[in-house]
Amino acid sequence: MKFLAAIVFLLLLHTAVAAQDIGVQLYSFRDQFSKDVPGTLKRVSNLGVTKLEGGSTYGLSLSEFKELLDKNKLKVISIGADFNKIENDVYTVIGDAKTYGAKYVMCSWIPHKNEFGIEEASHAVEVFNRAGKLLREKGLTLCYHIHGYEFRPYESGTLMDYLVTHMNPAYANFEMDVFWVKNAGQEPTELLKKYAGRFILMHLKDRKPGTPGNLDGTADVESNVVLGQGDVGIAEIMKIAKKSGVKQFFIEDESSRSFEQVPKSLAYLKSLKK
Repeated sequence: MKFLAAIVFLLLLHTAVAAQDIGVQLYSFRDQFSKDVPGTLKRVSNLGVTKLEGGSTYGLSLSEFKELLDKNKLKVISIGADFNKIENDVYTVIGDAKTYGAKYVMCSWIPHKNEFGIEEASHAVEVFNRAGKLLREKGLTLCYHIHGYEFRPYESGTLMDYLVTHMNPAYANFEMDVFWVKNAGQEPTELLKKYAGRFILMHLKDRKPGTPGNLDGTADVESNVVLGQGDVGIAEIMKIAKKSGVKQFFIEDESSRSFEQVPKSLAYLKSLKK
């Protein structure tokens, strides 16, 4: 009976994690891709995940890369797209997303030379609203991946507040990277509550305790640790995120230990109760 109970418990845990839609961000394995694309995709497949966020083809043609994805039963459901391409060549972005069979288009950086300011923020709002409308018409969802520099003070709040309140939720929303939110001195759970429904995607990434924060969107990649071993508060985030409207989660590990750490991070997520 104890054995059967244990099996049922593990199945329930598996179901809970499956409902959370856990994938991986392929940038985690950029170093490995630079040496062996087919072998790295096979290793990713062996992790047991099927949903990916990506965009780069690592020197291959899009059709060649897509063929390898299909061979390994992997699906890119979110593609990264450069801000300038979203602004000036959005139809190519749409074509790439359709080739992958993706649902989401993610932009991870708003260009700025020094400190991110209202000029860059207002320009980004214009670009994201315009491009997001075109993407929406093609069945795609645009999300801006916040990086931490958006939390610089502006008027009675921050530039992040400006972005959220000026980007039309019908056309453009957000991907939260919980590491970068924490690194900017913010609490991911509070931001999820404040702007429920605006964070459609999420990067799950944990930070080594004692890592100094900043508002620059920069950090030592080796400060990325196994989920649950850092100071970001992953367990509580998962409880809030599911209720606040996050549709898809991607583990991202920028450290040199990504293939060692990601399986442990997956195991940690499976250990969390519903």
